[in-house]
Amino acid sequence: MTSTSARPQALERSAFKSFRDISTRWMDNDAYGHVNNVVYYQWFDTVVNAHLIDNGALDIHHGETIGLVVETHCNFFSSLAFPQTVQAGIKVGRIGSSSVRYEVGIFAENASLCAAHGHFIHVYVDKLTRRPVSQLPAVLLNVLEKLT
Repeated sequence: MTSTSARPQALERSAFKSFRDISTRWMDNDAYGHVNNVVYYQWFDTVVNAHLIDNGALDIHHGETIGLVVETHCNFFSSLAFPQTVQAGIKVGRIGSSSVRYEVGIFAENASLCAAHGHFIHVYVDKLTRRPVSQLPAVLLNVLEKLT
């Protein structure tokens, strides 16, 4: 069976617009001596939401609009392990009327190629009704423009 899609490749640091340092924890390592795959998804969640909070686009306590995760994906290229510091890079891959696809790269500290690359899709909904918004809030769009 032949595949028409190319094998995923590690991306360069320059592919991402913003970075956040994240400390690995002892509990992040699994029985194989490296960070368990589920932790990468926690890092995706952390880097995206922290960026939005830091830039005034997400108010987790009083905001009317929240992002719900509807899809995640990750390709792994090299192992990471405690006690490394990792650097998570983000950029926006696509902006829809109520959704955003964030691209995330996880790097060993100062590495030029990512150890993992994936995406994280938020659908933005009304906090009370959980129904998709008709358009993304202006403050969020302003922050997202800087990540495209």
